[in-house]
Amino acid sequence: NNHTLQIPQNYNLPLYSSSSFILITTTPGTVLPMSDCATGSVQSQRPDSSGRYGRFGGKYVPETLMHALSELESAFHSLASDEDFQKELAGTLRDYVGRESPLYLAERLTRHYARGGEGPQVYLKREDLNHTGAHKINNAVAQALLAKRLGKRRVIAETGAGQHGVATATVCARFGLDCVVYMGAQDMERQALNVFRMRLLGAEVRAVHSGTATLKDATSEAIRDWVTNVETTHYILGSVAGPHPYPMMVREFQAVIGKETRKQALEKWGGKPDVLVACVGGGSNAMGLFHEFINDKDVRLIGVEAAGLGLESGKHAATLTKGEIGVLHGAMSYLLQDDDGQIIEPHSISAGLDYPGVGPEHSFLKDVGRAEYYSVTDEEALEAFKRVSQLEGIIPALETSHALAYLEKLCPTLPNGTKVVVNCSGRGDKDVQTALKYLDFSK
Repeated sequence: NNHTLQIPQNYNLPLYSSSSFILITTTPGTVLPMSDCATGSVQSQRPDSSGRYGRFGGKYVPETLMHALSELESAFHSLASDEDFQKELAGTLRDYVGRESPLYLAERLTRHYARGGEGPQVYLKREDLNHTGAHKINNAVAQALLAKRLGKRRVIAETGAGQHGVATATVCARFGLDCVVYMGAQDMERQALNVFRMRLLGAEVRAVHSGTATLKDATSEAIRDWVTNVETTHYILGSVAGPHPYPMMVREFQAVIGKETRKQALEKWGGKPDVLVACVGGGSNAMGLFHEFINDKDVRLIGVEAAGLGLESGKHAATLTKGEIGVLHGAMSYLLQDDDGQIIEPHSISAGLDYPGVGPEHSFLKDVGRAEYYSVTDEEALEAFKRVSQLEGIIPALETSHALAYLEKLCPTLPNGTKVVVNCSGRGDKDVQTALKYLDFSK
């Protein structure tokens, strides 16, 4: 029914992945409670007291981590009203990260989509201008300060594209914390420059060779480390995924993106954006932009996933478009899985979108119809990478390029004067070597 999720007979819920060492099983026929907001308005408190967004989210973790998660949630709520903490965080974001990031009218990109001189106006929220080159630093700074308050001197993190790893290594250097970053061996090859950056900043980067050797496996290894060293270690999870309170906590630390966007839109044109567009892997940059506008029903929220080689090819990372409900890395959400519930290897040219799950709040927003989710292929993302570089002099990350690519389908459908804000979540310096394999400028 609308308020419970019936688990079928003999159904297993994997905590991490098919290759992980912990499997949470339910009693056949178990009924899992769903949040009151599953069928109610989106204005309801998200998440509920058990960390659920409708049927999604929760804490599917070993007992070893329950105390650490409870401690983390208590500290998070306590620091929300701690003036000293908030002052230190605001000062660090301003003076170290470089906030606020500009809301930039992309004039030539806007003209590109004009029809007879009319069309939407395209703005870029310039998270690529942050220190370390992406939105990831917003969350990393806040969690590093939180780790200090908890007395944890060792920090671990997972990374795919390397941006979260670089951000974590950066804040650990800034605050004098020991840092270990887990990264899939395949991603280390794709993002060698970011691996060097992390090591230069003093972090230990541990290659993960198990499974697909990408972000999913790096996350599993980071959680294994945390289980073993939970008393001394804080895990800076980089996205709005994982067990509660991480999806809520990371969302709140990234919400500065949307808050600034509202303020800047009011200053620039005296209103709100009409459409918000962001790429979605785990989904933190999108949730950071969307959260401020969730209750503004006249603002469209559009998330763009990686269609890889095409949705019908089986080589994609379009979790919300093609996934089914399951449990991965401690939370219930949409996942890419086969008929037996085993995780399917995702594919994307972008290491940061190459993940078989998605944050539980995105799954909730999809189910209640508040946000729309689409996908674009590797080829379309590369074309956008090239187009925005040549029209605006801004080299976007391949992750960001997925959001920018969707403008090709979106803009022709929009009325004249529509204000579109795309979250430019990261810069593309890290992706130049990858793009070099596919883009030919010799002709």
